[in-house]
Amino acid sequence: MEHASVRGPVTGALVLCALISTGVPAAVAPLGAQTPTFDVAEASIPDLQAALESGRVTSIELVDAYLARISAYDGSGPMLNAIVREHPDAREQAARLDRERAEGRVRGPLHGIPILLKDNYDTFDMPTTGSTLALAGSVPPDDAFQVRKLREAGAIILAKTNMHELAAGITSISSLGGQTRNPYDPARNPGGSSGGTGAAVAASFGAVGWGSDTCGSIRIPSSVHNLFGLRPTKGLSSIDGLIPLSHTQDTGGPLARSVVDLAIALDATIGADSADPATEAMRGRAPIGFRAALDAGALEGARIGALTEWLSDAGAEAPVTDVVRAALDAMAAAGAEIVDVEIPEQDSLLARTSVIGHEFALDLADYLAGAGGAPVGSLGEIVTLGLHHEQLDGTFRRRSEAGPRDEAAYAEALERQAALREAIVTFMDEERLDAIAYPTLRRDPAPIGSPPVGGTCQLAAHSGLPAISAPAGFTRTGLPTGVELLGRPFDDARLVSFAYALERAIQPRRAPLRTPPLVDGRAPDPLRFSVAGDGGWAGRPAAPRLQGSFSLDLPAGTLHYVISTSGAGPADVHAIVLQRRGSGTRPNAIVHRVAGPGAARVRAPGSRWLGRGTPADAPVRSVQEGVCRP
Repeated sequence: MEHASVRGPVTGALVLCALISTGVPAAVAPLGAQTPTFDVAEASIPDLQAALESGRVTSIELVDAYLARISAYDGSGPMLNAIVREHPDAREQAARLDRERAEGRVRGPLHGIPILLKDNYDTFDMPTTGSTLALAGSVPPDDAFQVRKLREAGAIILAKTNMHELAAGITSISSLGGQTRNPYDPARNPGGSSGGTGAAVAASFGAVGWGSDTCGSIRIPSSVHNLFGLRPTKGLSSIDGLIPLSHTQDTGGPLARSVVDLAIALDATIGADSADPATEAMRGRAPIGFRAALDAGALEGARIGALTEWLSDAGAEAPVTDVVRAALDAMAAAGAEIVDVEIPEQDSLLARTSVIGHEFALDLADYLAGAGGAPVGSLGEIVTLGLHHEQLDGTFRRRSEAGPRDEAAYAEALERQAALREAIVTFMDEERLDAIAYPTLRRDPAPIGSPPVGGTCQLAAHSGLPAISAPAGFTRTGLPTGVELLGRPFDDARLVSFAYALERAIQPRRAPLRTPPLVDGRAPDPLRFSVAGDGGWAGRPAAPRLQGSFSLDLPAGTLHYVISTSGAGPADVHAIVLQRRGSGTRPNAIVHRVAGPGAARVRAPGSRWLGRGTPADAPVRSVQEGVCRP
């Protein structure tokens, strides 16, 4: 809250305004609060390693710090509902790794670092459920390939994250985990199917998190959570031990708050695996070192094609296009050549290229058969038992009752995927492109309960080509959005380096205000403050006065207030409103009507919900508390 002001006349009446700014620093704490010596909020993997190496913190203390944030913000405060299950032995894992460090053994940059796993990654020591009640309590016989690599690297498995049930959607709702919310606006969609990982990493519930991408499920949550996420070239990383949606299109990998963290996480988990035939493409290739390849000057001389098909300046897509175009301008300033391009016959090339419908039910049955006593054996059985969320009912029934697979249609889809891949690579060669750029999502994330629109996931997912979503900035609605860069086969490290150069150029990372640093292990107390202002206009002898007392709870998104007026009769008061401060002293539009004509004193009848609130220019949504909590 900045200050109060008085306006008038408006059709002969008086308008009283309190100017509000929700761009409150996330680290603001009540007077007298002690600042922790080390705070995990927004800490990078190198930050954490430096603190561990210096003895400022132990891995056990890191585990406790992240669990405290989960306690404060996952089931309380903004109620993100991103975590399905905490690892029961996380502190024991940390203790073992602390002992190794004390003995002089440090395995690498992930040694002693708490990380998060999407609930479709097999772990031998805790359930893997795909966030469906049908698999609640189901513990697989061994680790997924990438999980095994993470343990070898010294990572601590802290928790499993919620996901869209069995990865069959992009809103991250499930029968076991419920609905995950976006920390930048808990009323908004968190993307999916790795929405739990996206929300948890954005809120600093772990240093980095793993997701899977069949058609956008890493990239979409990255875009809506101001994160970096790579859909790797098919075969770069193993999908062995991931509950499948489509073995042809499934990929797995990390989502991270910085490119350095992403690179460290990728270095630890890629490689050939005899259990995943697609990774045979890695054998005989020179080792890929993502962190070693990072180059702040990577964009110098690069030729980037801006895909005009997905860069509309009209309607609901315009706010995203504006931000993506600005990011492309920043890439140009960093030395890239940006050219507008159109892929010939793009729509027809993409037609009938998805194989999810052909593979899902059969792939899931194969996984369950090898899962070591899984309680169900098929998608059809899940539907029969009703152990799935109602929002998945239509999809699950349709795919379980489809009958034998149409092998001819399946073969055609696979052929069309190969043709799509060849056409894109040929187009890039002809246009001399190093990458193709477009929005990860062409619109802001939809409100929870509304269908998401504006996806662009198919170009990479159906071709098997690599694509990275990098934060492009925030739209004028105050929500994060991403720019996606598509590259040639096994150009993954170069794409990550492009993202690194963009990150250095625009520094896009902003933490969600709804999950601020903890104070003494708890969410900070509400911010309490008062405002007052005088005003008037020519010809009025007495200046009316506006006074207000406010209590703002950022994590919970609630605002309590008492506002009173003096020096004006009820007939003179037209409205009392909250208005956001604009540039300089100029206000922006009204964001909440507090009271109407005749009000001289108002008290909030209940807590008020603040929707968005990361950038200072984000609007505030206000409704009665309870209405907006599912």
